Amino acid sequence: MKKRSYRVLLLTMLVFVLSTTLAFAAEIDSATVNSEKFGLLTLIPPIVAIVLAFITKNVVVSLFIGILSGGFLLNLTGFNVFSALIQSFLDFIDRALNSLADPWNAGIILQVLVIGGVINLVAKMGGAKAIAEALAKRAKTAKGTQLITWLMGICVFFDDYANALIVGPIMRPVADKMKISRERLAFIIDATAAPIAGLAIISTWIGLEVGLINDAFTGIGVQADAFGVFLQTIPYRFYNILILAFIVITAVLLKEFGPMRKAEMAARNGQKIGAEVAVDNLQGEDEMQPKEGVQLSIWNAIIPIGVLIVAAIAAFYYSGYTAIMGGEDVELINLMTNSPASFEAIKQAFSASDASVALFQSALLASIVAIIMAVCKKIFTIGEAIEVWVDGMKGLLITGVILILAWSLSSVIKELGTAKYLVTLLSGSIPYFLLPSLIFILGAVISFATGTAYGTMGILMPLAVPLAYSINPEMSFVIVSTSAVLTGAIFGDHCSPISDTTILSSMGAGCNHIEHVKTQIWYSLFVAVITILFGYIPAGFGLPIYIVLPVAILAVFVGVQIFGKKVEEATPVEDNVLNVN
Repeated sequence: MKKRSYRVLLLTMLVFVLSTTLAFAAEIDSATVNSEKFGLLTLIPPIVAIVLAFITKNVVVSLFIGILSGGFLLNLTGFNVFSALIQSFLDFIDRALNSLADPWNAGIILQVLVIGGVINLVAKMGGAKAIAEALAKRAKTAKGTQLITWLMGICVFFDDYANALIVGPIMRPVADKMKISRERLAFIIDATAAPIAGLAIISTWIGLEVGLINDAFTGIGVQADAFGVFLQTIPYRFYNILILAFIVITAVLLKEFGPMRKAEMAARNGQKIGAEVAVDNLQGEDEMQPKEGVQLSIWNAIIPIGVLIVAAIAAFYYSGYTAIMGGEDVELINLMTNSPASFEAIKQAFSASDASVALFQSALLASIVAIIMAVCKKIFTIGEAIEVWVDGMKGLLITGVILILAWSLSSVIKELGTAKYLVTLLSGSIPYFLLPSLIFILGAVISFATGTAYGTMGILMPLAVPLAYSINPEMSFVIVSTSAVLTGAIFGDHCSPISDTTILSSMGAGCNHIEHVKTQIWYSLFVAVITILFGYIPAGFGLPIYIVLPVAILAVFVGVQIFGKKVEEATPVEDNVLNVN
């Protein structure tokens, strides 16, 4: 029996050698052999990571032990458990070092850290607060105040923490004046924090998202521009888009339902204004506050962020241009030579660019500009500016840690053949069009239970992409499934009671945390249901996005009209009796 299996294995390897490169063949064969060898046991690493995330609420510990469990399986020979444990730890070290040795991965981590430094500089220079206050002055009615808060949240697109810590304190007294409940304010802040940061092409999130996408597509042997895939997923981030649309629709119509309506009716009647209990003793409340005594100016935000965006576009083009010109595709070379500024040339350049390097370059340039501005305006000395910049990086070190762990878990899952086993198990057992919906639901459940989008993405991405590719290899279907991972993870980050963004939104709005969770969960579930029924199921069938997305937004509108009840404007509270605590 052993000899027969050995012969089959040799024959399989020979076929792969003849059909593709030896290295690629060995990789594929290893995963196939392990999936057949371990069978159901290949699911242990992701299941361990998910279960521990539920129990411990600590994604770092969960991912680490998940990786060790996979390494234990790969290194277990006979009953030598102690040796397997030692080897699994050493195996983890190798995987972590190899992930950092990859220039792409290193670039991703560097750009995440540097963008964090830029954001901290902008905040401490008073730029973000200046923009927020300028918008707040335009709020004259309850409807207008909600829309301004929504717009402000979109303007602070680069970080979900910054959103919660900047928008809340500025809009809180305005909302109280217009008799808007603290619960409603907290919901708007929360719904424009993680959802918009997850969509933004320049944010503290993009490094993680692009990094995981690149690793997942590399795992299935598909050469794809990870940043390009990220851009293609944006229209399919149904939950993110629909929750943003939901805010606008309910604000314009002044319609609410569920516990939120009760809170709004109480606020309109003058109850609880300024009386809610804020979340106490949270770190980071002062992190986004400008330096004491600094003169607020919107240019302190516009110029550095503007440089970041413009430089990123230029860096993307240059990176792609040099890659194309150094390549062997004559047609593309001629295109870049003859029409370098054409739409097609720009598109091809962006597709061929190295996103990790381009974003790192642009973030570093923006950092230099922000430091020079801070020194020239005498806000900081050069030493103080660099210290603020470095402090901003420190807050995102956890992102780098999660990325390294996610990459390591992905490599373990890949080597074990987990995705291959799932493909064999599930292929033909579920309708292909339901897969994006199932991925979204699983991501939503995990993220709600754990309170983290990052960990959810790291666990699901290496499983969802190979599974989607095997069920339906059309790139459009794989992109829809990829988006389901990203937006499913957002659900929990947005509304979980243990999510840091949810907690910070309660604090920023001065709202009782439990009341914030109770009032917004109904809205989150409402949008999640529409996301599935009118978003991912039709998209799973292959309906074009220009039909699916408008219909989904229309479904939100109709749903609000059916379930929502009017909450009229109220006479604003006089400034001299307003409690702004």
